[in-house]
Amino acid sequence: MSTPSEVDREDLRFAEPDNPYLAQPDGDFADVDDLDAETAASEAALLRAAIREHDYRYYARNDPLIADRTYDALFTRLEALEDAFDLDADDSPTRRVGGGTLDELDTVEHAAPMLSIDQSGEADDVREFDERVRRALDRDGGGDVDVEYSCEPKFDGLSVEVVYEDGRYVQAATRGDGREGDDVTEQVRTIRSVPERLGGDPPETLAVRGEVFIPRDAFQAHNRERVEAGEEPFANPRNAAAGTLRQLDLDAVAERPLDCFFYDVLAWDDGAARDDDGLAPSHPDTHLAELDALRSFGLHVNDRAELAGDVEAAIDYRDRLGAEREELNFEIDGVVIKVNDRATCERLGTKSRSYRWAFAYKFPARHEVTTVEDVVVQVGRTGRLTPVALLDPVDVGGVTVSRATLHNPDEIASLGVNVGDRVRVKRAGDVIPQVAEVVESRSDRPYEFPDECPACGSDVERDGPLAFCPNGLACPAQAERAVVHYASRGGLDIEGLGEESVEQLREAGLVGTLPDLYRLRERRDELVELEGWGETSADNLIREVEASREPELAAFLAALGIHEVGGATARNLARHFGTFEAVRTADEAALQRVDDIGETVARTVRDFFETEQNARVIDDLLDHVDPQPDDTEAGDALDGLTFVFTGSLSTSRSVAQDLVEAHGANATSSVSGNTDYLVAGDSPGTSKREDAAANDVPELDEDAFAELLDEHGIEWPPEDEG
Repeated sequence: MSTPSEVDREDLRFAEPDNPYLAQPDGDFADVDDLDAETAASEAALLRAAIREHDYRYYARNDPLIADRTYDALFTRLEALEDAFDLDADDSPTRRVGGGTLDELDTVEHAAPMLSIDQSGEADDVREFDERVRRALDRDGGGDVDVEYSCEPKFDGLSVEVVYEDGRYVQAATRGDGREGDDVTEQVRTIRSVPERLGGDPPETLAVRGEVFIPRDAFQAHNRERVEAGEEPFANPRNAAAGTLRQLDLDAVAERPLDCFFYDVLAWDDGAARDDDGLAPSHPDTHLAELDALRSFGLHVNDRAELAGDVEAAIDYRDRLGAEREELNFEIDGVVIKVNDRATCERLGTKSRSYRWAFAYKFPARHEVTTVEDVVVQVGRTGRLTPVALLDPVDVGGVTVSRATLHNPDEIASLGVNVGDRVRVKRAGDVIPQVAEVVESRSDRPYEFPDECPACGSDVERDGPLAFCPNGLACPAQAERAVVHYASRGGLDIEGLGEESVEQLREAGLVGTLPDLYRLRERRDELVELEGWGETSADNLIREVEASREPELAAFLAALGIHEVGGATARNLARHFGTFEAVRTADEAALQRVDDIGETVARTVRDFFETEQNARVIDDLLDHVDPQPDDTEAGDALDGLTFVFTGSLSTSRSVAQDLVEAHGANATSSVSGNTDYLVAGDSPGTSKREDAAANDVPELDEDAFAELLDEHGIEWPPEDEG
């Protein structure tokens, strides 16, 4: 930090102009033992206010008032006062130093969904995004819609939500699945650029999205310290930040140089009624104005955001920032282009997983040259064979890469790659390593893809560019992955059967296929003898397995791991056919009569059950497992009606779909002329609303939906959903 000649007193956010600890503070403090309690409390209050101001000036304004050593002296003095006079304060800056250990990371719901952003590295895809935006806004078909975009760096860190109530920090959570994430309130509290208390005039409730990262210079310095202490250095800043934020040891978190940029408003509630666009009266009109507001509250906002008058200016921004990428003190992997006008964003709405008003224009993947040491072929759960190049380890963009996908046999032929070749490796999206090209061929011909499955020896079958093992659940590699899926939360949720434990059981000869799980009871003594196991853990696993012998039909169908059959499709199959045998023997025509099942999925289901090897394993499995018939009593209160749901309801959409189907209605995923009602919750999808308008389908908000159900004697939300 440098020391300015004077303080810009008109811009103070956290301290009064006469605070003695702002510019040129006197570091000659009176001895703590000579102070009385009242004097100590007064001095501590001034120090807290001054330290908050210094944090704001350093992070939000990039305009420090004092030198680092002076800041450290003020901080140390505050710690001494609080310790000597027991001056506890929940939002004191000293709480950032960590202390204590958490038992686990709880799960918390986000104030608003944290959706993903569509992305591409191609300029034409950015232009297509612009065309989609303008088409959606061109209601009268005039074709003269102009859109301004805000452009900012796409930070390469860990996305978090931070919530403030009445200007005070109350919660932080990782993105998780977008609806809920891990509670990292105490970990984020240690980050100096995240204020405990906001300045300025924030709304009553403010939820902001930020990116936790480690600056490049701080990362290098911290790695140097780790090496000097005999510890392994971190591979790259992103992984270090993500791992740190999930640490349960708060002292370890506080020791690492985390920072955070804030770049989006998730929720803004000032207690007043919202306008027609769903915005609070005090909510800024544009995204860039939002960033200015966040900065005025004391939040750390990156200063590289710019306004682009059209999509070509946005593309130019990305190119300019890409040229400066290596000079920045933080990692970025592209830029984010957003419709600048907030009301327009609200009108555009969202898709199920992403925003319609934002697009990420990625940088080209980083490349490095290395040698292919070997090629191995992996067998996936569905039987797909994927060739993987084992490489002489090379650093690509801060990550040590020792393996890269070759995708499929046709890709190998196209590249002309073989063992020993020098190849250029890239990280697609700066994440997934791939072989981009052969730089120096040291072989006579490309790698010869095997004709037989490396796991079971079955003849390989080809489907276009892809290769598959047809042996299904009888293939050891597919069987192992099938067991992992069968026991996962998406299957029968058998606790204690993760990838490592399943691999261990397979290597010990205890579990080769799904039915072997139900023979573990007879082999308990062998299970107890395995490394890391014992009588208690063995009995717990056996108890979990035994409890899964009579699964619900939908859960059993999902657990089998049929390609394209997830939880929702499994529920539809169970309700339509009622029994496992009916599903198993249904032909493609019958399968296509199930809601949301088309020709491709029907053929996939039929092929799965007709494969001889799968049939043998399932016959064996049914000797141990009795899938319970789906006897859901479908009422007739909503008989003949068809609903489509969009947006976020007060409970999950799947609950709403289950409820209307339980009373005789259909719940489909798309709007058509056969749809009776579109139920739109918060942040509804624009396309479904447009389709509803085009087909004269009535649109209901959640209150109107509840009234409709009440008219038919149905409670909303269901009683067991609160």
